[in-house]
Amino acid sequence: MSRTLRIAVLLVVLAFVALSAWTSRLRLSGWERTHWVAVYPINAEGTAAVDAYIDGLRAADLEPLERWFGRWATHHDATIERPFDFHLAPRVADAPPPPPQRGELLATMLWSLRMRWWAWRHDTFEGPASLQVFVAYHDPEQRRRVAHSLGLRKGGIGVVNGFGAPAYAGRNNVVIAHELLHLVGASDKYDPETGRPIHPQGYADPGRRPLLPQRRAEIMGATIPLGPRETVMPPTLADAVVGPATAREIGWSGG
Repeated sequence: MSRTLRIAVLLVVLAFVALSAWTSRLRLSGWERTHWVAVYPINAEGTAAVDAYIDGLRAADLEPLERWFGRWATHHDATIERPFDFHLAPRVADAPPPPPQRGELLATMLWSLRMRWWAWRHDTFEGPASLQVFVAYHDPEQRRRVAHSLGLRKGGIGVVNGFGAPAYAGRNNVVIAHELLHLVGASDKYDPETGRPIHPQGYADPGRRPLLPQRRAEIMGATIPLGPRETVMPPTLADAVVGPATAREIGWSGG
């Protein structure tokens, strides 16, 4: 009986998740209205330096994201001038559940369920946010590299790993923009094995002659190709573009 009950509960949970994912896709598939984005800061290492950085964050720090998305929506003749409305949410004390190290289907499904539950429990933003972005700020004095950021499209949840220091604010915004576009349908445009942008869709200027070095990054290509083996992450959103392939994927352009 207990086994039957566990299976029944699991089926109910999966049905609820499927319904939630379907309604989420409907809500995010069009651009009839501006999507509210709640950005939750997390002190990943618990250091005093990152605490001070988070204490200093203000809503105005998210304005470059709003302006950048608006500029590229206009560039692609999107039906909306202000795609996202960013809001700084209360900080979160707990770390999100780590994704599985390997890509097994069952492990990924279970992690997805845990991530949705965790995000729901930490949804303290008082507003109609349709997207949640949790930014784990790491101390650059403690580590030089951070884990890969990710976006759970069907749940409208993004987890960004960044650095909690003013010098990294521009780069943090680039990663937030990249993961947020995943949530509305954009795909990665870099080779997962090498990390290099894929030509032409992962290049900001695929017709440039000579092709390299590029001057900017396509946001879903993630980095700026400088040479046959050399890439660099864009330091600010001013160094990144939304290319035509990404614009089509998210419904900003029908061409």
